[in-house]
Amino acid sequence: MEKLFATQISPLTKQGNSESDLDILVGSNIMRSQSKTVAYGFCSVQYLTQGLGYPIVLLPSLGRGPADFDRLADLLVVAGLKVIRPFPRGMGQSYGTTHDLTLHDLAEDVAAVIEQEGEPDAIVTGHALGNFIARTVATDFPLLVRGVALLAASAGKAPEGQSTIPSDILDSVYQSGEVSLPDSLRLQHLQKAFFAPGNDPAIWLDGWYPAVKAIQNAAWRATPVDDYFSAGTAPLLDVQALQDTVAPRTFSHVLKEALGDRVTVAHVDRAGHALIPEQPGAVAMALGDWVTKLLSAPGVPASNSRRA
Repeated sequence: MEKLFATQISPLTKQGNSESDLDILVGSNIMRSQSKTVAYGFCSVQYLTQGLGYPIVLLPSLGRGPADFDRLADLLVVAGLKVIRPFPRGMGQSYGTTHDLTLHDLAEDVAAVIEQEGEPDAIVTGHALGNFIARTVATDFPLLVRGVALLAASAGKAPEGQSTIPSDILDSVYQSGEVSLPDSLRLQHLQKAFFAPGNDPAIWLDGWYPAVKAIQNAAWRATPVDDYFSAGTAPLLDVQALQDTVAPRTFSHVLKEALGDRVTVAHVDRAGHALIPEQPGAVAMALGDWVTKLLSAPGVPASNSRRA
């Protein structure tokens, strides 16, 4: 396979590649991740880097960690990108105050990583609750963000004051990560909230971090949605899972209608809110196609300063 550069994405992003094709590509081109840290103020952020090329930051969902992206990271590395996976505050060697936080504090952790690894900016990708953090990074640090990709993302608000997440589904989201519950009950909640029919939710019995979930949930609830809703002025990719019950089809139009041509929408079938373990190849293809177009478009020079 020919050497890829920051503005060139490999053929795995083209339609028609099967999962077995992607396995072959990954097996022959894999690059191991490296663990690094960056410190600022009284905070430190641990993160993984993998690959060469333009940087793309992956932020996990509520109470989960960078291991969720293992498969997707391999595929994006094959596509010629440098994948950066921060550990959320409270996990690994990522630390700082954990009280009275907002999403702005969590966004600053991500910005510190981009300042150290960006060229000089990056694409920021957020899965589920991570999408709120990604949009906050773009809002607070616009010169560090080339674009924002949202994976199985709730818009954060709905028309006419409707609840964006049905209450019974939200309960299953929280119960899925309650490691004190019997596995049999947690599997029911995981299936209901995260996985499409026919997809095995057992893969997500592990990988939950209750303390991190509590930190992130409190920060999210302390942050007004309008603080991050528009993601500044960054271009957005909205990758929607067609069987998502947490970000249901009822509200799939909200971001596009509100933000217009800044938003590109991609659909992934046979996937729920977990999305990434369900359809990693399809997610990689959607990201790769969008990144190719984004990096080939005339860009605004970025700055090394933390804020615009």
